[in-house]
Amino acid sequence: MAQVLAPHGIRGELKCRIVTDFPRQRFKPRNTVLVGGQAHTVQAARVQGQTVLLKREDIPDRTAAEPFRGKDVLIKAEDAVRLPKGQFFWHQVIGLSVEDITTHRSLGQVSDILETGANDVYVVKTLSGQEILIPAIKDVVKDIDPSLGRILIEPLPGMLPP
Repeated sequence: MAQVLAPHGIRGELKCRIVTDFPRQRFKPRNTVLVGGQAHTVQAARVQGQTVLLKREDIPDRTAAEPFRGKDVLIKAEDAVRLPKGQFFWHQVIGLSVEDITTHRSLGQVSDILETGANDVYVVKTLSGQEILIPAIKDVVKDIDPSLGRILIEPLPGMLPP
C-alpha cells in the first residue's frame, strides 16, 4: 500500500509514498496496517498527492518513528480489495515465470514492475541474469495465471534478445 519515506514532524507521523490505488479507503482511522510484519492501528492519515502522512496510535514522537524509515506498509491478504477479472496485484505478478506463447520458450521470471504512466512494464530476469522489459499491454501479455505460476506473452518484433 505504501512505503515509509521518513518521519514527519515531531508527533510521530510517517511520510509514506503511496502505491495503492485506494489510499482514502486504506488509511482510514481505526484500520489495521502491517509495518515490519506487525499490526498497527491507524490513528489519522492525510493524503497529499502521492504521499500520505500516517499517524499510528503507537508512535508518540519523531524518535519512535525513525526505525520505520524504508519499511513497507501492507494489509492482510484477506483485507485486499477484490479486483476485476484480469487485473492483479503486483505481489501476484512478481515471481511468475514468463513464457513466449509462439515458441513455448521460457524467458525467465518477473523480478520487478515499473510504472510508466501509460502502462506497467514487467522486468523479467533471465536465467543468464539479463533483464527483458515486457510492456503490460493486451497486444503482448496474453494470459496471466498466478495459480499456474506463469505469464504467456506474444512478443513484438525485436522485443526479445536473440
